This record gives sequence, structure tokens and C-alpha cells, in this order.
Amino acid sequence: MKIAIVGLGPTGLYTFSELVHADTPMDITIYDEGEWAGAGTPYSRQGASRLMLANIASIEIPVLNGVSYLDWLKSCPPRILSDFGIEQEDLNERLFTPRLLIGCYYHDQLLTLQQQAEQRGYVVRLNEKTTIVDIAEKAGRLRIERSDGGVDEGFDRVIVATGHDFGEDKASSSYYPNPWCGLLSADVPAARIGIMGTSLSAIDACLAVVAQHGEFVEGDQGELTYRTDEQDLKVSFMSRNGILPEADFYCPIPYVSTTIMTECSLMACTSKPNVLDAIFDLFAKEITLADPAYAARVNLTDLDADSFPEAYFAERMGGDAFAYARKNLAEVERNKAAKRTIEWRYAILRMHEQVEKLVPFFPDSDLSRFERGLKRVFSDNYAAVPATSIRRLLALREANILDVVTLDDDYELIRSQTTTTIRSGEDSHVFNVFIDARGQKALRTEDFKFPSLRKILVEDDQDIPEVDDRFALISPSSLRKRVYLAALPYLMHDRPFVQGIVSSAEIGAKVAQDIVSNLDGVQIEDGREVALQEDVIAA
Repeated sequence: MKIAIVGLGPTGLYTFSELVHADTPMDITIYDEGEWAGAGTPYSRQGASRLMLANIASIEIPVLNGVSYLDWLKSCPPRILSDFGIEQEDLNERLFTPRLLIGCYYHDQLLTLQQQAEQRGYVVRLNEKTTIVDIAEKAGRLRIERSDGGVDEGFDRVIVATGHDFGEDKASSSYYPNPWCGLLSADVPAARIGIMGTSLSAIDACLAVVAQHGEFVEGDQGELTYRTDEQDLKVSFMSRNGILPEADFYCPIPYVSTTIMTECSLMACTSKPNVLDAIFDLFAKEITLADPAYAARVNLTDLDADSFPEAYFAERMGGDAFAYARKNLAEVERNKAAKRTIEWRYAILRMHEQVEKLVPFFPDSDLSRFERGLKRVFSDNYAAVPATSIRRLLALREANILDVVTLDDDYELIRSQTTTTIRSGEDSHVFNVFIDARGQKALRTEDFKFPSLRKILVEDDQDIPEVDDRFALISPSSLRKRVYLAALPYLMHDRPFVQGIVSSAEIGAKVAQDIVSNLDGVQIEDGREVALQEDVIAA
């Protein structure tokens, strides 16, 4: 079996790990655009710095190659950890670490996996700093075309795991279409900086800028301040709701199963005339059971899938974003010290992945309502950020560096060669440097970077690439179970919460297991693969 993995961030790496631990040696060729395969853009030296924290605790990072992230950290020399601001005594399962350190873990595991695979009889070719420009069929197999003009042929399976894709919009000295397009290496002036978004990506973009012009200093009592001599440095976060993310809250890990929202009760919703409303009924009952005081406080019995989001965000929408952030941070730190869980928040956290499974069953009207309402609630809840990130934002606010701007729904963005202007209502905001940190958008077939594969899918009337539950292309039949689409941006339509390391591990396991399970059922004949099981059915 000859396999190509195109893109080796976390998804490609977890896939590779599963394949390496199969019983049958394979021929695996890996292609990655970066110089540090395994890490993926957000965890690479090009996309992350020591200041940028991941919003996933050590215990939540899926084990790779039998080595947990925490065990790997404990094996690191103290001087390495110290470089990242971590001491050996700080290590614990709830520790939030710099994304760059997670990238080190992934790259290290890749090199170990490659060595183990070769010792077990695998052929592994690792091609870093390699861009793939096309994937095509040839004589019943698949071929890979590289940007250097080279061509690799004869692949039985191709796994597309290309990760983040922000299109062809190019960065300039005054405009960055995403935080990972050279911002870290750029010389950003101390000027008016506009950052679209308020998520962890926006915080990272902010840190990339302010780190060039000052430093965070921790006092004797643990208070954090930001010091700079630059009077012209001003940073504005912008969003339609004008709020900041909450600090990550304490809760049991692994998650405790929900009581009312079960797989059986959720599937029963699909037979109801109003799927979303039936799901919200379970959602409300689960919250009421978990935290009756909260349910009473927001009058949950009077709310529905459309009105609950307003109640959820109410306290944060009306006032000062930084005042709420300061209050929320104090609450989170008290609860972590006491190991106390805010039960209604924990209930929402445990329900988002369950609800995601029913998104494909939503009629268009329900999908639109979900995206305007409950999806925003779930996204805000699970995207809580490390407490240290909030402390840094508050330090920047105290230094008169940072503010938050609330935009109208119909705001206008106007770019020139040297500035970006945001017009919202009667207000205009002009920025010398603008960074779009709104995150990854769901992509369609027309966005596919591989023209031959794109042409086949377009001719098959696939506006969005269609994959099965193992992420193999469903059609056309010539590509079925031969091309696997594990690139997260193309999976977000039916899986709105698919982003993140945990999703990468789950997708990688399913892809690899599907390939391995079909090894015994495939024969090669005259350059064409024939699935024995399908032959039996056809006969």
C-alpha cells in the first residue's frame, strides 16, 4: 500500500501515527509546506511565539505514539522549559502552555514515529518545505505534482490534511489577512493597530505586536503590568458584540456524561417537525438539572433557541468589556483554587459536540437560526482562554494601549496602500496596520487548491466535498475510499466545532483505521483497485 499524506499538522500527524501502528508495513510519503513538519501553522516557529498560549490544558491534548504531552514535558531538560517560562514544579495536567511548545512535542514525536516505522519495515519519505500544486488520477492510481516541477506517482491512497487555508489574499506592511502570514517576523510600527476579532487568535496577534515595543512584568504580589516607551502604540479589538472571551473555567476532566441530552434522546429529535426546538428542550432541561439557580435567574422556562443567546451574553453586552473581564478572571481564579465548577457553564461545554452531530439534520431554516443563536453560545463557551491571556489584556488596558470597539452589523472595511478604515454607523476608525483575526472560514469545492481534483468534484456537482463518516470522498466512484479529505476547513459545514487538536486526533484515527481495515479487502489488478467486498455485492 502506497500512501501520500499532504499536510502534516496535527491531523496529518495523528493519521500517520495510527498508520505506523498498523500490523502491515506501508510505503508512506509525507508532504508539508513548513520547515517543521508535525507542528502545523498555529504551533510552528512561523506561527507562534513563546508568549502565545494554547487554550487547551495539558491533559486534554490527545496522547500521541503512547507518550502524553505532560509526560513529554516532564522529560524535557529544565533549561528548555525555563525558556518558555515554565519550571518543573509548575507541571500539572491543567497547565496551559505556549503553542510553540506543543509544536515542539509534535515535531519530536514525528521524528520518533519515522524512526519506529522504518525499523518495522515501513518506507517513509518526509518532504518538508514542499508545496503540492495538484493531485490527479493516472492509470488507476493517484499522482502528486510539486511546485518544483517534480511528480510522484503510483499512490493507492491520498490523505489531504492541509489545515488552515485563508485564501490568496496577500499580506503587506499595513495589512495582514490572518495572524499567520508573516506577522511574527514583521517589523510592526508603534502606531494605530486594528485587530478584527476578540478570540485567542486576536489576542495572539496583539501579543505579536506589543512584544516588539515593550514587555510584561510580574510584580512581587503577582500583579502584571506592561511597560513601553512608545506613546503612539494603540491597539483596538473589533467585533459586532464588543465583548472579550471569558477565562477558562475549572471543571472535571474527562467530562462527565450528560444526563438528559443523550445520544438516544438527540436522535429522537430528528423525527420532530422542529429539530432545533426539540434539541433546545433537551438543552434547557440539562442546564436546569445541573444548575437550577442559574435556570431561574435567566428565566430559562421562558426562553427558546432564539432568545437564550441574548440571556447568555446579557451581562457582558451592556457594560465595559474590561470590567467584566476583571470580574470574570477573579471568579475563575477563586473557583480553580477551590476546585469549584460553575455547573451551567460545564453543562453547555459538554453539550456542544453532541449537538454538532445533528447539524446535518437541520433544515435550512433551523441551520440559519442555529448559526445566529446557539452556535454563538457554544463557540463562546468552549473557546474560553487561559487566565494568563486575560491578565495580559488587562495589563495592556491599564497601560492605555488596548480598547474594544463594537461594530454595527453593516460595518464597512476600506483598504488603501497604507491604511485600513473601518466605518461603522457614524464612526470611522483609521488604522496604520490592520490584522484580520476572525479565524478560519468554512471552504467549498471552488476553494480547493488542487485543480485536477477540484475539476472532478465540480463535474460531480459537489459544491461542498462530500465525505463519509471516515472522511473518504463518497463520489465519484473512481475516488471513493482512495482520497480522504481531512482538511478541517472543508469539514466545517456539517461540523461547525471541528477545529482543534482533539478533532484532529479523532479525524486522524478514523482515516487511518478505515485505510487499515480495507488492506485485506483490496487487490491490485492491471493498475486498478477492486474492492473484494464490492465484487461480492455486485455478483
